[in-house]
This record gives sequence, structure tokens and C-alpha cells, in this order.
Amino acid sequence: MAGLGAADAVERAADRGRAENRAVSAVLAEDAEDRVPDRTVSDHRVWATVRWSAPDGSTRTDEARVPPGARAGSAVTVWTDKSGNLTSEPLTDGEARLRAAFGGVLAAAGASGAVWGVAWGSRLYLNRCRMQQWAAEWERVGTRFGRKTG
Repeated sequence: MAGLGAADAVERAADRGRAENRAVSAVLAEDAEDRVPDRTVSDHRVWATVRWSAPDGSTRTDEARVPPGARAGSAVTVWTDKSGNLTSEPLTDGEARLRAAFGGVLAAAGASGAVWGVAWGSRLYLNRCRMQQWAAEWERVGTRFGRKTG
């Protein structure tokens, strides 16, 4: 149940991101050719300063990942949330399913590990109580016969 709940939450978050985020055209405020490529597996984009218009009409400036070699003044596409702040590109359907599957597996493993841990701790506690009861009973039986072994 924990795994299914986590997978559903990840999928809903991805759907919400796809619904709320939008692609916006931005203008590079600086050349991107002097920058070192970002060390990611997905692409070789670089960080550079961009300028775009927010939904309220104000001009915003921030750093975004852009293609290397882009010149100042060229148009690039950035992703913004409903407030006009930069955000990451929404997940594709495949990426969302993959993250949901991994999140579900991790949540299920964590929940089952927690159940196992509680069961193990309870068993230790109950064994300790049983041994104390057994020792007390042995103390009574041993004194009734007059002598203890050992």
C-alpha cells in the first residue's frame, strides 16, 4: 500500500508540473560560449543569464541551462511556473512512470523494513520478558526442592 501511494503521489506531482509549467521564450543576456558544459548525463547545456517576461508583464532575469555557443541576444526556451519563476522542464510520461516505479519500490521497501524492525524489536522484548519470568519461576521451584543445580 505504501508503494502504491508513493507511486501515485509521484505521478500526480508530475501531472501537476506538466499542467502548471509552461515554455517561455527568453533572450540570452550574455554569451554562452565561454561557459563549461554542465556535468549531466542528459545533455551538454551550460548555465547562462537569460531575460524573459513574467505573466504579470515584469521582466525577470536569472540563470538557465542553454545550448553551448549561443550568443547574447539569441532566443532560447525556458520553463516557468505560474508565477513566472524559472523551473525545470516537466517530466515526460516515461520519466514520470519510471520515477513513480522507483518511488513505489523504495516506499514499499521502507515500509516493509519498518514492519520487520518493529517485529524484530517486539520479539526481542518479549523474549527478554519470557526469560525474566522463567528465571523467577525457576527461583521458586529451585527453593521448593531445597537445592539449586549448578
